[in-house]
Amino acid sequence: MNTSSSVARVAAPVTYRCDDYVLYRDPEKFWLGKPGHTVVCRVDGVIPFSSGEIRYTLVRLDSTGGLIKQARAPYMRLLPPADAMRDIDIAPLGTATDAADMTPAAVAWLTAQTATVSRRPGLPRV
Repeated sequence: MNTSSSVARVAAPVTYRCDDYVLYRDPEKFWLGKPGHTVVCRVDGVIPFSSGEIRYTLVRLDSTGGLIKQARAPYMRLLPPADAMRDIDIAPLGTATDAADMTPAAVAWLTAQTATVSRRPGLPRV
């Protein structure tokens, strides 16, 4: 008797929030072998049901920009900010490259880091 499991691991249930970036796979298109079944989206709305299930309204970030209504969490995966920002986080700071060669986002991040390092931490001003 084979004791190894052939069942694929399923990700633990996740609750998403508005403005999270996710990868969404349309299960119907996927199982029918149609193209365009997986897209990057931003969570635009959270729809709780009385049964306890939560569904989501997603905005496609591709050229169509359309909405995906009532998307189910098992077909979504969070796109972590750390992955999107990794190139900035590991960028070498002591190179001879000119700051103009860096993307504006990298310059903004470095400027913010320099501002927080050069002053004493304190309570935020209200």
